[in-house]
Amino acid sequence: MADIVDTAVNAGSFSTLVAAVKAAGLVDTLKGAGPFTVFAPTDDAFAKLPAGTVDALLQDIPKLKKILTYHVVSGKVTSADVVKLKSATTVEGTEVKIDASNGVKINDATVATPDVDADNGVIHVIDKVLIPA
Repeated sequence: MADIVDTAVNAGSFSTLVAAVKAAGLVDTLKGAGPFTVFAPTDDAFAKLPAGTVDALLQDIPKLKKILTYHVVSGKVTSADVVKLKSATTVEGTEVKIDASNGVKINDATVATPDVDADNGVIHVIDKVLIPA
């Protein structure tokens, strides 16, 4: 198995996320011991952002870090755990809302693929980029 970063690279649908993690200097963290739970937006999710948003974030590293760490929860939270939760505190410091009443939603993003295992945590693939308040 691979760590979270390598798992995302190998999946092939997270090139924007991986580029953002590299730009923000978070690669070593996400290759660390963890465990981490990452709500990972696909390239398609990043493409839904207004034009120019990703480029602007790549120029604003503090804001980029805030957004990326808002997609990470400490610990390995599998889908079996997620469905029992109403919210989770992110590494960024604020909470994401969890709604498991009809599929699983993290704020307004839908979990498309749950429980992608990595050796230092788990990835849940989501269809939108989460933006902290």
